[in-house]
Amino acid sequence: MTTARLCPAADLRRWRGEVIHLDSLAADLSAFWPSHSACGPQLANSPTVIVMVGLPARGKTYISKKLTRYLNWIGVPTKVFNVGEYRREAVKHYSSYDFFRPDNEEAMKVRRQCALAALRDVKLYLTEEAGQIAVFDATNTTRERRGMILNFAKENGFKVFFIESVCNDPTVVATNIMEVKLSSPDYRDCNSTDAMEDFMKRINCYQASYQPLDPDDYDRELSLIKVIDVGRRFLVNRVQDHIQSRIVYYLMNIHVQPRTIYLCRHGESEFNLKGKIGGDSGLSNRGKKFALALNKFVEEQNLKDLKVWTSQLKRTIQTAEALQLPYEQWKALNEIDAGVCEEMTYEEIREQHPEEFALRDQDKYYYRYPSGESYQDLVQRLEPVIMELERQENVLVICHQAVMRCLLAYFLDKSADEMPYLKCPLHTVLKLTPMAYGCRVESISLNIEAVNTHRERPENMNNSQKPL
Repeated sequence: MTTARLCPAADLRRWRGEVIHLDSLAADLSAFWPSHSACGPQLANSPTVIVMVGLPARGKTYISKKLTRYLNWIGVPTKVFNVGEYRREAVKHYSSYDFFRPDNEEAMKVRRQCALAALRDVKLYLTEEAGQIAVFDATNTTRERRGMILNFAKENGFKVFFIESVCNDPTVVATNIMEVKLSSPDYRDCNSTDAMEDFMKRINCYQASYQPLDPDDYDRELSLIKVIDVGRRFLVNRVQDHIQSRIVYYLMNIHVQPRTIYLCRHGESEFNLKGKIGGDSGLSNRGKKFALALNKFVEEQNLKDLKVWTSQLKRTIQTAEALQLPYEQWKALNEIDAGVCEEMTYEEIREQHPEEFALRDQDKYYYRYPSGESYQDLVQRLEPVIMELERQENVLVICHQAVMRCLLAYFLDKSADEMPYLKCPLHTVLKLTPMAYGCRVESISLNIEAVNTHRERPENMNNSQKPL
């Protein structure tokens, strides 16, 4: 039996470079300045523009980056277009909040041109580069600006989904400014006190003209979600399709509370010693020593209310038993199903199924074992685990090599191409600490010897056959 790789024609498209001239761009897109309307009837598979809305320091970029990471992980090509980055490219030196004053006509012209430049790139991404979702990350605080985006989308056949972040808690806003905004290039040569004062004045420049989304009246035809006070409340209006539903569900599960996620594999198993994949063998003697070392490590972390999750396979359960803590078994955390290759060594697979062995080396992410799974299948199986991890605080996940790679790829924003080759050695704990725009990872070896189960990417792999 052979496994065919699905490769949409769109995946074969290549990015086309294009120089953007702001003056001609403004003329090209001038038709998009508003009349207020929804996007009208769309094809079911139309690309989507996600439009962020909200005052500065409300977590729009945090949501944009985190949502984009999730969508790419589940296989939906997504990219963020941050208008602030276009502005920093156009205006190399930021002087003060005066740039954002509504009566600064020259600056307003530059800001409008930057928004148009970003929309031009959105169009290129969704029509020429096989993108499916573009996140337009800007304040978009006026009906005029949002109307321009709606008309742009209507002209190009794109769906639109608005995400508005509303927060009036001064403590939360101040924390966001301190953690994220003061380290931005705008304030590279500025002390924190002056930077804070300037940024608060920048917020005031937007406050006077801010028109929140109004789903009860003016914006009742729009598809949107309001995220209120960092997830305390949500207001959802007119979800159009499956992907928007998944976006809403995801946003309703994430939180910003400090927490730590620990990922590790089970202790070394008897099958690991024999070089066999899959199966349900128990721990080796060294694997049992790792379980005891993991217990000591967990005690030293002194974590409050630590949740422990395992798969339903013997080797993870035996590892967790040594912790003397309650643990929860997840079938979704079981190792990738190797189908007809279960309980075989790689040498045996090469001898008995040479064509399968070669196919997997050519395309490890999309390749599916006969009667088994692919990494792509595994990602879909693990999506509920990711959702629950986002809801939780401190969690230790004791799992398996392929499963750990998939989870790690989500948190570290790794591509499908990189995922199957991430190094997740036995007897090592990865400590993940979510940060503002990413995740810090620490690798902690517990100094118990174990076999090396990692297979490097074959050097002679045909580049045209790599997963995209």
